Amino acid sequence: MVRYVLRVFVSAKHMTAKVVEGNNGRDVASASTVEHALRSAFEWGKGCDTRAAASVGEVLAMRLKTEAPEVGMGGGVHFDVEREIEKKSVDNGDKVWTVVKALRKRGVKVFVADDRS
Repeated sequence: MVRYVLRVFVSAKHMTAKVVEGNNGRDVASASTVEHALRSAFEWGKGCDTRAAASVGEVLAMRLKTEAPEVGMGGGVHFDVEREIEKKSVDNGDKVWTVVKALRKRGVKVFVADDRS
């Protein structure tokens, strides 16, 4: 069985979220504020905010339902809190969680792995 993993990359100005196959690392679907369709929807200047992160999550969810129906319609993706938030040098936790919430809002199951005890 294939395990799908959510990966989120955040810079000062942009955000990219993608779902990859855990076995071989193949990209299944992605969304980014670098894309013209998303970039033109926001006023830039201060960088990527949570509103832009929510849009990235919504677009990613729609693309998942098209590109990988087994994931988008209930198969779910795995999300590692430590890898995606805690080990990154900048404080982007709110933006990353906004992507997760947007995916869930659009019907994608997100399994959160949190090793904190």
